[in-house]
Parts: sequence; structure tokens; C-alpha cells
Amino acid sequence: MRLTDLNGRQYDKEVTHTEGLQRARDLFCFCAFTSLRYSDAVALKKSDIAGDCIKVVTKKTSDALQIDLNDYSRAILDKHKDTALPFNAALPYLSVHTLDNFIKELGELCGFNEPIARTLYKGGKRLDATQPKWQLLSSHAGRRSFICYALSVGIPPQVVMKWTGHKDYKAMKPYIDITDAAKKKGMQDFNKGMENEI
Repeated sequence: MRLTDLNGRQYDKEVTHTEGLQRARDLFCFCAFTSLRYSDAVALKKSDIAGDCIKVVTKKTSDALQIDLNDYSRAILDKHKDTALPFNAALPYLSVHTLDNFIKELGELCGFNEPIARTLYKGGKRLDATQPKWQLLSSHAGRRSFICYALSVGIPPQVVMKWTGHKDYKAMKPYIDITDAAKKKGMQDFNKGMENEI
């Protein structure tokens, strides 16, 4: 199974270090390929898979969603379909705290070292910090990755909202803003490429 993120980095990175890392990779990637939140991915039952889609009622909002499976999410489900998991689960379980720790480790193994500057306010004091991207990864990054990627490849927001359960554009705005930033960077890259051609 060969799975890649937006930048072409491989999600099939060899992670034979521990079974926990392999479980974390599968859970995180499944969220990134379906838009599911962690809570819904770990609660997913084999009986929630109907043909080429997942039918779930989300824990956070109690929305009934039907999410179409793509080749990548299907491959992860197929990997675990013959595994006897407790409660007829479709995917192996990890607590969110354990998953988040493993995701950071996976991010470091995959080389997500781009420095990210952040500004936080604590007690009215401004705190500026720069950390490598892998230190900021959490389970929610999977859902965000799905949404940003789907929008960036031109899937209409209305379709993405059907998969994610967002009710309106206001709820989608943080993701759309990220896509706008990606578009701006893309145009800057275009300009640089043209400079080399002319």
C-alpha cells in the first residue's frame, strides 16, 4: 500500500519500530483519507461499511454521514478486515493521547521539519515560538488534511461539506483560508518558475 500526502511524502514509510506506530499510521491516514474525526474513526464498526461508503453517526454532532471510500481509505480497511478486533471495530484502537504522541513520532520520521512560527498569549503576555512542524501534529491534522486537499484539487465545498458534516461556509472558513494561502504560495512558485523560463 502506497499512500502519499500533499507534498508527495510517503505514508508507507517503513515503521517496523512498534505495532503502535503502525496502528497510529493507519488511524491517522484513515482520517486524512475520509475526513473522519479521531472519535469517529476509532468507533467505526465493520458493519458501518456498506459497499463503497461508510455510514456513521458522528459522536460530536450526531450527524448521519455517508462518506465515499477512495482507494486509500479502502486499502486501510482491507488491511484490517480479517483481524478480529474488539467490538467488531474496523480499525485498531489507540487512545487519543497515545495516537497524538505516535503521530508526532511519525511526523519526525517522515521529515516534517519545516519550522512553524506561532504566537501565543498567556496571561496577557505575547509568546513567540518556532517549532518543527512534526511537534505540532495531532489527530485532527488528518481531518484538516483531507479538507484542505479536497478543496485544493477542486472538489466543490458543498461536496466536501457532505462528507465532513459542516453545516455552512462559516464552519468551513478556517479550511478555505488555508487553501487560499496554498493558492497564493502556488502563484508565487509560478512566478519563480516563469523567471527561470524568460
